[in-house]
Amino acid sequence: MSNPEQGPLDPRFARYLLESMADGVFTLNRAGEITSWNASMEKISGYRAQEALGRTCTMLKFNLCLRKSCPSGIHECGIYERGAVDAKECALRHKNGHDVPVLKSARLVKNGHGSVIGIVETVTDLTELKKARQQIEEISRKLGEVHRLDNIIGKSRAMRDVFSAIRAASASEATVLIQGESGTGKELVAGAIHYNSARAGKPLVTVNCSALTESLLESELFGHAKGAFTGAIRDRKGRFEEAQGGAVFLDEIGEISPFIQVKLLRVLQEREIERVGESRRRKIDLRVMAATNRDLYQLVRSGEFRQDLYYRLKVFPIDVPPLRHRKEDIPLLASHFIARQNKKTDKQLQGLSQAALRLFMDHTWPGNVRELENAIEHAFVLCDNKEIDIFDLPVELRRAKYQPESMAPSHESYHRPRRGERLTKENLESLLSECNWNKAAVARRVGLSRTAIWKYMKKWDIPL
Repeated sequence: MSNPEQGPLDPRFARYLLESMADGVFTLNRAGEITSWNASMEKISGYRAQEALGRTCTMLKFNLCLRKSCPSGIHECGIYERGAVDAKECALRHKNGHDVPVLKSARLVKNGHGSVIGIVETVTDLTELKKARQQIEEISRKLGEVHRLDNIIGKSRAMRDVFSAIRAASASEATVLIQGESGTGKELVAGAIHYNSARAGKPLVTVNCSALTESLLESELFGHAKGAFTGAIRDRKGRFEEAQGGAVFLDEIGEISPFIQVKLLRVLQEREIERVGESRRRKIDLRVMAATNRDLYQLVRSGEFRQDLYYRLKVFPIDVPPLRHRKEDIPLLASHFIARQNKKTDKQLQGLSQAALRLFMDHTWPGNVRELENAIEHAFVLCDNKEIDIFDLPVELRRAKYQPESMAPSHESYHRPRRGERLTKENLESLLSECNWNKAAVARRVGLSRTAIWKYMKKWDIPL
């Protein structure tokens, strides 16, 4: 090791250089005997330098050397014929007997006359990398389990229709539009489609379109070139490129601007993208799934959403029903979330009391399945009995049915109708607000059926 202008490197510097390296480095003479052994090699192999010097590298029992296990001698390993071993993943046997995954390289060292004077080998410890790979594999396995079809809970007719749609979508490459209120599980549906499809081994990349400004969303989706804008200090792949071979799930698609709509239309039509600040077109191979809690057709009619994009997205639509339209699934969902919380908290709650279950069945669940899950989690904080009871639940669930009259909020301009008294739109809206939009609770207060309340709401255009 030398510099043409300064002459050979001082041996002390060479020694310090070897000792400071994170990689293991050792050298062998022409007979294959170890002549130097740095500190990192001691750490990786467990052998101190005194134990290694003078021995051959067969002591390390590399499991792969030029396509075969460690030979009996230096002249059998092929290094003289090949001249080098380039970055080969293998394992060496630690002094304690366990295998250490490593990346091994080797080079012949020749003098100025071309004669071989020895061999230098480097060894990189891949233990942490192997652990990271195993963690990624485990996460991928668990992710696949999370998105199994049987993890979407429901036996109602509405959910059976959703399951049928998921199976059909999984067997195709069609663009999917998942529609439903917030909290109904649209992302679970997208995951079930992807992880039951032929693209399951490739990434599913999720983007929440409502969480970013137009410029940030453009960069997030399409990537950007270095210098495209202030802060763009390097080229960056977008989510579409990251999902190559897999799928992109665009949540809250109804929130994207007209500019992003145009760019997304090209993705769907041409299957190509351009990074921000770059004119080069890049081909992409992926599936697009989108979700919205808004009525896209109404947005098209009002001019807020492109009609051509709407029909490109809605090749295969799936409507996820709100929880109030599949109340027969509530006991199943409650049991599922109670079992999950039991496992998470090491409690052994047996379920809901009859009163709590009745309250669950009466509630309209504006937050849908997410609200129900949060209610169960809330109850686990408070409950110290075998069953979850009414007063373990969030106050908004029990307020309508169990709030004493004296504690009800006062409305100076509001007159609560008595039983048999004519109901007005103003009275109904105030009652609905007071009862957290629980139509059954309102019906009990005014002595009407829940269906009658629903009909009044339809008649007066009060949102359901």
